[in-house]
Formats: sequence, structure tokens, C-alpha cells
Amino acid sequence: MATASPPPPPPQPLLRLSLAPQSVMPRAIDGAWWPRSYDLLAELPQLLAGLPRAWGHITSVTVNGATWSAVPDRMLVSHQVVRLHRTLTASAAHTIVLVAPGQGRWDLMVVPPDATEEAAEPLMAAGAEGRT
Repeated sequence: MATASPPPPPPQPLLRLSLAPQSVMPRAIDGAWWPRSYDLLAELPQLLAGLPRAWGHITSVTVNGATWSAVPDRMLVSHQVVRLHRTLTASAAHTIVLVAPGQGRWDLMVVPPDATEEAAEPLMAAGAEGRT
């Protein structure tokens, strides 16, 4: 009697991320990210896995506390602890800040998850150009 193997897990949706080209000049935005929800615990692991290796290990993430659902003080991502911070600053309403000690800080514009593709495209393009 043959046993059936379990079905493979569903494929991960593609990461919707546009990064500005690397530059020595500082800029306000380093790219744009279009998550599928405001559930940081579900969205952050895929984002961090899709970042360039040159950015190093992200150990700290700051998000707008009014925008994202429950955010604990830290979470485990790929066997690494990532500290999570919430801010209520108006200027950070649509950004996520990623920090890797000794490597740098990157600010990504967050495209609202419920944005239509038509509305998201120019925002993603602006992020890829390093502008808001």
C-alpha cells in the first residue's frame, strides 16, 4: 500500500520591493515596499529575506504604531532577534526604518496594502528613484 505524500506548501507571494540604486549621497527614501497586510509579524520576515546582502543583518525596525497591527518589542526572524519599535511621528506614517549596526540605516516608503496596482505603481517607481 502506497502512502500519499502531503501536498507541497503554497508558494510564497512575490516580494513587492523597489530599491533605489546604491549611492554615496544621503537621500530621504531608499526604496518602496508594498506589503500585503499591516500584520508586521507576517510581512517582516519576507521583507528582510529579500533585502540585499550588503545591507547586513537588520537588528532594528521602526514602524508607525498607529498603522501596523500589534507590534511586540522583538521577534525572531531567520533565527535572529529583531527589535521592533513603534513611533507615532506624523513624518513616519508611511515609512519603515531598518537598521543594521555597522552597515547603515534604510528608510523605505510603505505603500498601503490595500492600494490598487494603478495607485501603487507610481509610488513604487518613486521609491526606486529615492524620492517620495
